[in-house]
Amino acid sequence: MPVRLQIPAQLLLLVLLPLFAACGNRVRIESAETLPVDAMYAEAKRALDNDEVDRAVKFYERLVARFPYGRYHEQAQIELAYALYLDHKPEEALSAINRFIKIYPTHARIDYAYYLRGLVNFNRRIGLLEKYFSDDITRRDLQYVRQSFQDFGELLNKFPESKYAADARMRMLHLRNGLANAELMVANYYFRRGAYIAAANRAKFLIETYQEAPASADALAVMAESYRRIGRTQLGDETAQVLKLNYPDHPYLVGRWPAKRSKWRQLNPFSS
Repeated sequence: MPVRLQIPAQLLLLVLLPLFAACGNRVRIESAETLPVDAMYAEAKRALDNDEVDRAVKFYERLVARFPYGRYHEQAQIELAYALYLDHKPEEALSAINRFIKIYPTHARIDYAYYLRGLVNFNRRIGLLEKYFSDDITRRDLQYVRQSFQDFGELLNKFPESKYAADARMRMLHLRNGLANAELMVANYYFRRGAYIAAANRAKFLIETYQEAPASADALAVMAESYRRIGRTQLGDETAQVLKLNYPDHPYLVGRWPAKRSKWRQLNPFSS
């Protein structure tokens, strides 16, 4: 015979009262069709602040649909874009951002819209490996990396004094270095397969496109050795001289490869 637990009525009431209070204060999503605009916006913002992203998205979407004009509509548009970004829906977030930029080009927070667009692309993930190599740009879809670089560049072009400018610059440096590393990997790939002209051209592209990136040193080494291997010794020597002037301690200049597998050893196409 099962034992029946005896719970005092007072204790049960104490447990259930907060739940009833929460339910009483929580507006049902179905009620969004009858709420006034200010109440609907407040509910959406409350949900967003409480990390109830899916709920926030639903309320923002209903507000935008029901009230197509006014300051609440404008604010809801940009906050909806942010909520969609948090909800891991990059395509929908970008669609909302681009719509906002097109409709409200002079909005007081338009710089944030440009910044958010860059942020969405900056954090896009395309595969399982990226969960383990999230900081390695070369393991991402470079289309999104380049787009993010362009997005942040557009923000800095249009709004150099924006409060988001400093963060955008730091992210662009990170993206630039990652894109340069990706180009270096391609140049190394060509070199290892004996496609020395292609290797030299790719390294040259890296140097011209991503100036001051750390990978430029290795790119100069790839160029110098590629030119030498196709018989263009003078051009190879000139490139090596540029390497020496800018990176006098680069291991390529002395033909001394570290015994340990350093980062240069991993990228170096000349080592066995």
